[in-house]
Amino acid sequence: METLHDFLRSHAQGDLLPWEAKVEAATRFGLTFGAVEEAALEMNLLPVCYQQNQQSITTTQQLRLFRSKVAVMGCGGLGGYAVEELARIGIGEIKVIDPDVVEENNFNRQIYSSIPLIGKHKVDVAVQRVEEINPAVTVVPVKKAFTIKSGLELLQGIDVVMDALDSIPTRLELGDICTKLNIPLVHGSIAGWYGQVALQFPGENTLEKIYSRCTGQSGIERETGNLSFTPAVVASIEVSEVCKILLGEGTPLRRRMLSINLLDMEVVEVEL
Repeated sequence: METLHDFLRSHAQGDLLPWEAKVEAATRFGLTFGAVEEAALEMNLLPVCYQQNQQSITTTQQLRLFRSKVAVMGCGGLGGYAVEELARIGIGEIKVIDPDVVEENNFNRQIYSSIPLIGKHKVDVAVQRVEEINPAVTVVPVKKAFTIKSGLELLQGIDVVMDALDSIPTRLELGDICTKLNIPLVHGSIAGWYGQVALQFPGENTLEKIYSRCTGQSGIERETGNLSFTPAVVASIEVSEVCKILLGEGTPLRRRMLSINLLDMEVVEVEL
């Protein structure tokens, strides 16, 4: 009797596995696309959707990404781009936490917003979108706001947390929960032409250092608004930091913050 491994090996094109073979394998063996993808990666076969990763990320590293779990806190401007890029790079499980629905005023900057989607929960839209671009990835939608009471349960088993929130007190609570659970936190925020990115590793108090002098509930984005390109830039840097943490590659943005000024095209590194 033909095994899954026999099938994948016979349908591979060199060290690449095409989409059609993944579909047939899932149907023939009664498996999810995720199970087929994991089996292929274990055999050192790379799904064609990751072919352009190959020169920068090995197949072994691709398997590590697939076995990783990332939580995205918020599914608006930053969070939508984050989910999109995490799914395309091949993170196996993405937990998306956001209670909000799509509104018309989201259209200028949120990738998961459009007229037909008005009134739909953003996390449900994220699930649908990822199914269209990489159905091997599991998106876990959570239609409620993050709170310090729910945080311990919501983030259990998560490898890295991405901050895409818009509330300073909630960010600080998130930092506390990540410290308690020993989870690295990638922080990002945006306002108009400006943004910032920083990391908080377990045992560090990065968010406290950044926001210790802030007294309001939200940042200056309430005054500046947000533009279409700023969340894409900042989310992309956040996702790159997530991948570096998961793969143990490169130099993480520890004890320093990138302050990004797109209006004057200046990026300043601030020591924390």
